[in-house]
This record gives sequence, structure tokens and C-alpha cells, in this order.
Amino acid sequence: MIVVTGAAGFIGSNLVRALNARGRNDLLLVDDLTNGRKFANLVDCEFADYADKEAFFAQIAAGSLRGEIEAVLHQGACSDTTEWNGRVMLRENYEASKALYEFATRREIPFLYASSAAIYGGSREFREEPACERPLNLYGWSKLIFDRWVRLLRPQPRSQVVGLRYFNVYGPRESHKGEMASVAWKHHRQLVAGDVVRLFEGTDGFAPGEQRRDFVYVGDVCAVNLWFLDHPAVSGIFNVGTGRAQTFNDVARAVIAHHGRGRIEYVPFPDVLRGSYQSFTQASLARLREAGCDTPFLSVEEGVARYLKEIERA
Repeated sequence: MIVVTGAAGFIGSNLVRALNARGRNDLLLVDDLTNGRKFANLVDCEFADYADKEAFFAQIAAGSLRGEIEAVLHQGACSDTTEWNGRVMLRENYEASKALYEFATRREIPFLYASSAAIYGGSREFREEPACERPLNLYGWSKLIFDRWVRLLRPQPRSQVVGLRYFNVYGPRESHKGEMASVAWKHHRQLVAGDVVRLFEGTDGFAPGEQRRDFVYVGDVCAVNLWFLDHPAVSGIFNVGTGRAQTFNDVARAVIAHHGRGRIEYVPFPDVLRGSYQSFTQASLARLREAGCDTPFLSVEEGVARYLKEIERA
């Protein structure tokens, strides 16, 4: 059995579908369905059992979780980059992750977990090294301190431990995320409702819409997770991005091209994001490639086209 936490969320539900495509339905899905609308992400998924997050962690603490577990794929987190309640953020992203790490490594179960490119924050370099780690928000810091705990305090686990620093992920099953959904989703909804897609004016020395990020399609993120699942001898912390920064204008133009209509409008940069916004990200893939992972990554143009076609088929 494979455990997937955050299973009803964006990346988690896509990962469940990727496992299903391999013929795996011996899955224990774990999530918090306080936002019950997320159930829609699991309607077409096959799995053996579902557990509420609190009940699952209680079972771990009590040592009463039954069944033979092959791997733990930990995608659950508070991913709201505007959340400033430190108690909530650390409980969800740090303490819960430590509990799962201890559970898995004590039993020598492979443990793959979601980290984040938010760790790099204001850095201009995006290598998996302490010198590059400069988070700008509480979310990024919560992810960083767990990575540090894994890397510095537990350097030689007896079983596989992999942290995957996701860059800007977009794709199907993210509609429940609201303001945390990708710009590709937001642009699509804007064109469904009208003829204008909106981007921020220039900031941090970038022209309007020319802020650049490493946008990565969720199917490619799942492929990297499955590669590590297939290679249990490989451990470490790795970036998961395309290695190519593209502009927000590129995303907007890709959505406009799919719809065959629309124009870009630039809006004032919000004060609430000043000082905590990443205007540039670009994953270094050197460590990922050195580990042997040769997963290819779609460009924005390819990934957005695939994404919006899938939405239309749904």
C-alpha cells in the first residue's frame, strides 16, 4: 500500500491519478476535507481507503496504523503564501512532516515529500544549497526549516528520503485553490468571463508582465515523483522545475492563443505583496540530472495547451 497525503489537493490528486495509470489502486489517501469541494478531485480516482488527516496522525502517534506500507508520498501542507499565522503554518508544514518522517524512517519506508521553491525567496540563484535559501514569506520558511531538519539533523537515513522543491506548478485539478491557483487557471477563467487577462505592472526592475518564473506542468511533477519511487536508492533534496524561466506574458499569450481571443491588461502591483514576491525563479536541474532523473519538462506553451484541452474534455 502507498500512502498519499494531501490526496484531494492539486498535486496530490494528480499523483493519485498517475499511480492509477500504472495500475496501482492499493492506495491510502489522507486529507482534510474541511473544504469539501475538493472531493471532486477524487471522483475519478481508484483507491483502497481514505483517512481524515487528524485520525491518520493519531494512528501514527498510537502505532495503530494497519497494513504493509510500501511508500509515503507526503503532499499535504498549508500552501497559502499569504498566511501569516505561524502556529498554523508550522503545525501543518513542520510538525506534521517531522511526524511522518519519523514514522517512515523507523520502518525503513521510502518517504517522498513536497518542498517548495518559495525557499529561495529573494535569491537570484536556485540551487539546493544553503547560500541560495532566502525565503520571503512564512510558507517558504516553514518548508525551509523542515528541509534543514532533514538535511542537517538526519543526514543518513536507513531508507529513501526525498524532498522535491516544486517551482510554479499548474495544471488540472487546481480550481479549488482560489487565489492560490496558477495564473494559467486565472487567465482561463478571465477569458471565459470576458476578453481581458490581467497581469501586474512592472516590479523589481521588470517591465509589465515580464516578471519571470519557472512554470512547471503538474504531469511532469508527477513523473518526477514516480521516478524517485522507482529508484529507492536515491535520496536528497531536488528542484522540480523546467530549468527555463518564462514570463507571465508568455502564460497570458498561451491562454489567449488557446481561446483565440483576448488582450492583456496590466494592473497596479498590490502593496500586500511588496517585499514577499518572487519576481524571478529558475530551477537549477544539475542535481536532479546528476541523480539520473531524465524526466523531460514541457514549455509554458506546450503545458498550457495541454492543460486547457484537458479542462475542455472534463
